[in-house]
Amino acid sequence: MTRRTALAATAASLARAAGRLPANKNLRWALGANLWNSFPRVPFTDILDIMRDTGFIGIRVTQFPQILKTYSITAAEMEKEVSRRGLHVITISFSPPAHDPARRAEVLSSAKTAMNFLKGFGARHLVVFSPRRLSPPSEAAFRTMCECYNQLGEVAGEMGFRAGMHNHLGQMVQDSAEIDRCMEGTDPKLFWYSPDTAHLHLAGVDVAANIEKYKRRLMLLDYKDARKVGPGLLENIFDLGDGDIDFPACHRVLKSIAFKGWLCVDLDTARKGPRISYERCGAYVVKTLEPVYV
Repeated sequence: MTRRTALAATAASLARAAGRLPANKNLRWALGANLWNSFPRVPFTDILDIMRDTGFIGIRVTQFPQILKTYSITAAEMEKEVSRRGLHVITISFSPPAHDPARRAEVLSSAKTAMNFLKGFGARHLVVFSPRRLSPPSEAAFRTMCECYNQLGEVAGEMGFRAGMHNHLGQMVQDSAEIDRCMEGTDPKLFWYSPDTAHLHLAGVDVAANIEKYKRRLMLLDYKDARKVGPGLLENIFDLGDGDIDFPACHRVLKSIAFKGWLCVDLDTARKGPRISYERCGAYVVKTLEPVYV
């Protein structure tokens, strides 16, 4: 095969990959609503149309319940628009003050409200962000947070849900040691793990090794690429395949446990707009990840 022939074959392969959408079989692909807060406001149905067109068939709702006012849409209207496109609301970003014992009842009540909203869409996952990081978390605050998570997990289980911790820079659970402390401080039968690959990588964590370590507690994963190029967060977030994270290695872990569930490409930035970014991410999924595990 000549170099010209090889290049032509590669180009044809890329074109075919770009023309196919993610398969959404064992692994189902989602995106996050938060990205659209960085762009001029559009109708919520515009977000759903991009999902339908790019193969990211699930959405994580952010800023709940305010998002309903933001887009002037009711839960019933959202469910109708999602259903008519064959899409899914899969979870919300739940950020409770779990470290404050005086607010425990409020946290559990808010969680029930969120899960009752999600129930209307057939969702069964509650992604839980840890409290904001004002300084390295104290032992008492961390212990209180884990106690809250166990109660939250118990309530979730009673409602037919799973609740799981989401690591994030600038929050109480951001690095490897804190993830370990949270996992050790919570009951694996009650509380799960919903890792964010970009925030793991930017915190200096070996992403695939971390997912391997907690593979039996995986609930839902954020597949988000990252490459350290500057001091800010957004400048270090990239479309899938443009960063330094070894997603094929992560996919091999998922294959090893026959994982069946959602992967959320919850981009924090889209340099050429949401549609182009999700088209590029979808092409990477088809070309690079589906040959590993679909």
